[in-house]
Amino acid sequence: MKRIMAIDYGDARTGIAISDLLCSLVGSTTVIHSRVPEKTIGENSRKDQVVLEELRRLIEQYQVGQLVMGFPRNMDGTEGPRAELYRDFARQLEEASGLPVHLWDERRTTIEAHQILSDHNYHGKKRKNTVDAVAASLILEGYLSFRRR
Repeated sequence: MKRIMAIDYGDARTGIAISDLLCSLVGSTTVIHSRVPEKTIGENSRKDQVVLEELRRLIEQYQVGQLVMGFPRNMDGTEGPRAELYRDFARQLEEASGLPVHLWDERRTTIEAHQILSDHNYHGKKRKNTVDAVAASLILEGYLSFRRR
């Protein structure tokens, strides 16, 4: 069996959540730090390369067979202002991994992640370094629930 990986793609950090072997719950999480130095030529493409390389490594390490990436939507369901950036990264990831990328509505995942961390006394730097992995876990949990239905 192959695992499912959820991705909460971001500017400075990308949260990752990987299912267990049965694809029934979140088994592992991590964060890819992708901030590149200011004034770097081609900054976005360089950042994307850092993230893509780490994602390929994790896909191989965890034997991932399916990818789900959070997709920004407005509260009314229309596409958010960053939608094209996310579509472009999803295309790059499909090419790099050979796996299709399912775009998953990520509305409120970051807000819910912050609430979960607040409820468990995670504040400051501790929260900043964890929130993206929690958001990826929420994306994965939503997708796994959808698959069960």
